Parts: sequence; C-alpha cells; structure tokens
Amino acid sequence: MFHSFFPQPKLFFISMVVWTVFCIAIWYSSLSDLGTHLGFIMPPEGQEPYDLSYFVLWGNLWFYGFFFLCTAIFCGAWHIKAWDHPWKIWSIWGSALIILVTYFGVQVSVVVNNFRRPFGDLLQAALTKQPGVTVESFYTLMIIFAQIAFLSMFVSILTDFYTSHYIFRWRTAMNTFYMSKWEKLRHIEGASQRVQEDTMRFSSTLEGLGISLINSVMTLIVFLPILLALSGYVTELPIIGKISHSLFWLALFWSAFGTVLLAVAGIKLPGLNFKNQRVEAAYRKELVYGEDNAERAQPATVGELFANVRRNYFRIYFHYVYFNIARYFYLQADSMFVLFMLVPTFVAGAITYGIYQQIATAFGQVSNSFQYLVNSWTTIIELLSIHKRLKAFEAAIDDEPLPKIDQTYLEREAGVIQADG
Repeated sequence: MFHSFFPQPKLFFISMVVWTVFCIAIWYSSLSDLGTHLGFIMPPEGQEPYDLSYFVLWGNLWFYGFFFLCTAIFCGAWHIKAWDHPWKIWSIWGSALIILVTYFGVQVSVVVNNFRRPFGDLLQAALTKQPGVTVESFYTLMIIFAQIAFLSMFVSILTDFYTSHYIFRWRTAMNTFYMSKWEKLRHIEGASQRVQEDTMRFSSTLEGLGISLINSVMTLIVFLPILLALSGYVTELPIIGKISHSLFWLALFWSAFGTVLLAVAGIKLPGLNFKNQRVEAAYRKELVYGEDNAERAQPATVGELFANVRRNYFRIYFHYVYFNIARYFYLQADSMFVLFMLVPTFVAGAITYGIYQQIATAFGQVSNSFQYLVNSWTTIIELLSIHKRLKAFEAAIDDEPLPKIDQTYLEREAGVIQADG
C-alpha cells in the first residue's frame, strides 16, 4: 500500500515528522526573532493587512524562505537516498507541493479572518446609523474580498487537477506492484476487487485524510498565535471566571471532549464496515460464477449469502444510531459553545462585532484542527476497512498467515464450513 509508491515508507514518514518538529522548534526558538532583528517584521494584532498585500509582508517573506529551504533540504536528501525508486518525483516532490499549497490555503484563511474585523465593524456602524458610513466603503471591501477569493479559486482549481494525477499515480504504483504478485494473490477472496477498486479507494481516501491532517497542523501553527492574541479581549468565562489564554484552553478542552466522545461511540464501526465489504464480495462473486456455470448461484446459496448481507447491514444501522446521536449532539452543541462562553464579554461591551467575527473564526479554525478525528471519523472508518482488506495482500506477498477472516473464507470455499455472515 505504501512501499509501492513511497521509498522506505516507515523511515520516510518518521523522518518527515521529526524534521517538521525540528524545523518548527528552530523557527520559534530563534529564526522568528532573528527575522524581527533583521527587519522582517509583522504588524501588531489588529493592524494586519486584509488584502493581497498580506502575502508579501516582510515577516511572511522571511517565513516563506525558511519553509522552502526546509522542504528543499528534506526532499533533496530523500531524492538522493531513493535514487532508483521509480515514483520518487511524485511521492517525494509531489507530496511536498501538496503541503506547500495546503499552507497557502491556511494563509488565505488568515487574510479572510483579518478581513472580518473591518467588515464587521463597518456593518455594525451602518446598522447603528453611525456617521461616515458610505456605499463606497462596502463596495471597496467587497472588491478586496473578491481579489482574495479569485486568487484562492485559481490556485484551488490547479491544485485539484494536480491532486487527481497524484492519486492516480499512487493507484498505478499499487496496481503495478500487486499485479506483479498476482499468482500469490489471486486465491484471496475478492482479489480482483481489491486490486481494481480498493487500491483506488485507498489512495484517494488516504490522500484526502493526509491533506486534512496537514491542513490541521498548519492551521494550528498559524492560528494559535492569533487565538492567543485575541484572548486578551475576553474578560471572563462563565463559571470559570478569568483565565489566561482562555480561548486556547477552551478550544483544546472542547476538541478533546468531542474526539473522545466519537472515538468511543464509533469503536465498532471499522470492523463492521470491513465485514460488510466481505459479505458483499461473497454475494457478488457467487452471482458472477452463476453467469458462466448453471450449478452456481442457486436460490438457496444466493438466499443465504444475501441473508448475510442483510444481517450485517442491520448491525451497521443499529450501531450507527448511537454513533449519530453522539455526533449530532456534539455538532449542535459546538455551534453554540463559543457564544455561550463569550456572554460575559458581550455584556461587558469589551468587543465589537468585527472582533467577535475574528474570535469566532479563529476559535473555529483551531477547534476544527484539534477536532481532526471528529471531522474525519467516518472517513477513517472507511479507510480502516479498506486497509484490512489490503493487509491480506501484504500477508500473502510476505508469505505470512492470512488474517483470520480471510482464512475463514478459504475454508468455506473448500467446503470445510458453511457460509457465515
């Protein structure tokens, strides 16, 4: 699944994490301050640009240079190490490009968040009929927002086009690798489906989850300082009272609560989804045999196989009931959580509507990043079920015992036991 596309995947991803942590530590411990001393300064909180000039601030240019240098060092080292790997351009440099574009998306979110303050304050002034508010003021801000949106849209279109090719290259690498081992794999239940469909689903699902994870990490890196600065506007919290860096601790607590809640509620779902793919494959395969062999796909056999399908679906429906109760409860509460916590600040009149918009956006960005598992749980469930199926291929290729669920299928095919849903 991985080593067909990535060179030495375990070492590759471990080294990427270690290198990332090292670069972040270097940036915050010394290079950020060094840039300030050299004149690469960012404006103070509340004075950041909310137009395209944000991308060419001296402080941002300093970070871009550091970011590109770190990426080039890592990718260059692995390019040399994996010199003979056929997919190194796509897996190493292609992944780096996706990371860089993901960071650009986070930067766009920062500019939009900066935009919310002047627009929110102007809207508040207009609604309260304060002097100095003109139609031209609104149109000017809307033109600025349109420039940001069109730049983001242009980059997103190109990124989607590139990502589609990236996913297909990964699928091609897995397909080529598995087909080279076909003699070992063809006896496994649903082997054709695992090569044709599961490789496609695995690469696209994992790519999506990977981008979401990278986006969450980068959002935390970028928005945590913003959230900490905005915490200065929060006078006190209900029940808790005054607390330093209050918005950060609220985001951490609320995200951890949601993650634990949904992880516990959905713990059975990956196994059930995997079993669902197995019984569906058994039912489909018998029907395919029945197309060419009149003795196969008899009503009794097909009825039993379909009963297994029905039984497993009913199990999934039952377990999704309490999972959805937990998920929808959390999502509904999430929409009101920050409002509830800011009530004392509202009453004290400590913030304007524009500042509230910034707080809500920054809190949402940080909270959603901490809620990576919450937001991705259903996709993770699907990925785990696909992973279980492809692990049987890995076992067959490495001459290891097959997973129990696949051994059961082979025994059933040999007539040792009856079909079991």
